[in-house]
Amino acid sequence: MPLLEVKNLKVYFKIRKGVVKAVDDVSFTLEPGETMGLVGESGCGKTTTAFAITRLLAANGHITGGEIIFDGQKIAEAEPDFGKGILAESKLAKFEKQQEQKMQAIRWKQISVIFQSAMNAFNPVYRVGDQIMEALRVHEKMTKEQAKQRTIELFQLVGLDPRRITGYPHEFSGGMRQRAMIAMALACNPKLIIADEPTTALDVIMQDRILKEIKDLQNKLNIAMIIITHDISVVAEVADKIAIMYAGKIVEYGDIVGIFHRTAHPYSIGLLGAFPSIKGKKRRLDAIPGSPPDLVNPPTGCRFHPRCKYVKDICKDKVPELVEVEKNHWSACHFAHEVFNGRVSSEEVKM
Repeated sequence: MPLLEVKNLKVYFKIRKGVVKAVDDVSFTLEPGETMGLVGESGCGKTTTAFAITRLLAANGHITGGEIIFDGQKIAEAEPDFGKGILAESKLAKFEKQQEQKMQAIRWKQISVIFQSAMNAFNPVYRVGDQIMEALRVHEKMTKEQAKQRTIELFQLVGLDPRRITGYPHEFSGGMRQRAMIAMALACNPKLIIADEPTTALDVIMQDRILKEIKDLQNKLNIAMIIITHDISVVAEVADKIAIMYAGKIVEYGDIVGIFHRTAHPYSIGLLGAFPSIKGKKRRLDAIPGSPPDLVNPPTGCRFHPRCKYVKDICKDKVPELVEVEKNHWSACHFAHEVFNGRVSSEEVKM
C-alpha cells in the first residue's frame, strides 16, 4: 500500500481578480522510503501541493477537489459546498476546525516539513534548541530533560555542535540553519518529509553536503521524501522518481532514468535543455520562450501550448491526459509518443 496517495487534487485561491487555479487535478503516489522530486518553474504549484498535504494553506486557499490519503487515512478532501450566508460560513468553519484537529496529530509526528527559508521558518526571538524541544514535548510528550537530550542527539546527527542548541537563528550560518531545520524535521521520526527548496541560497559545496546528509539520513531511517525544487540537478542527485509541474498540472511523471533520458513532454525537454552539462558536449543552452500563464485565466487546452514549438490545433482546444509512454512513465501531451520516440539524443541532455 502506498504511504501517500494524492488523487485529482485541486487547490484554488480566491483573490480580487478572480480564482487562481494553483493546483488543478494533480495525482501521484509515494511508497515508504521513496523519494520523489517535484519540479517546475516558480509559481507552478509545487509548494501549494505540499501545503495542501500538510494543510498549511493560506486563509484564501481551499481544496476544491480530490483527496489525499496518508498511510491509509484520508487527511484532506474537497470542502463541501455549504452554500452562502452566515450559517454556511459557520458550517465551513466547523469543517475546517475538524480537519485541522485531525492534522495536528499527524503534522511533525508523521509528516514534517523542511521549509524553504530556514531563517524565516525559525522564530527569531527563541533559541533554536528550544523550538525543537517544543515540538518534541508537544508531540512526543517528553519531559524537558528528555527533549533536551533528543535535541542534542539530533544536532549530532546532522553534524552540528550540540552546544549550539542555545543559539538564536541569527547566530547560525545559512548552512547551519538548514541543518537545524533538518534536525527539527527529523525530531519525531516522521514517515514522510517534505523538503521545500532545501538548498536554496546555499553555495554549491554546502548544497552538495546537505543533499548527501539528507539522503544518508533518509536511507538510515527509511523515511519517504518529497523534494520540491526548480533545480533539476538536485532531483537528479537524490530522487527515485520525478513529477514535472507546469501551470498547476503534472505534465510528466515517472522514474528518474526515464524522465532524464527518454523525455516525453516538450516542457520537460525545455527544462533539461536549459541546464548546462559538465560531462557532455558543449552546447548552447535552450530557453523556453514566453512566460508562465495567468492561472486566473489559464490557456484553453494544453496550458503549455502558447510556449510550445510543437503546438497543433488540438493542443489549443483539448486538455491532454496523462498517457503511459513506457512502464512507469507518463506524459500529458497529445503527441507524447511522438516526442518520446523522436526527441533529441539523450547524450545532449545528459547530466
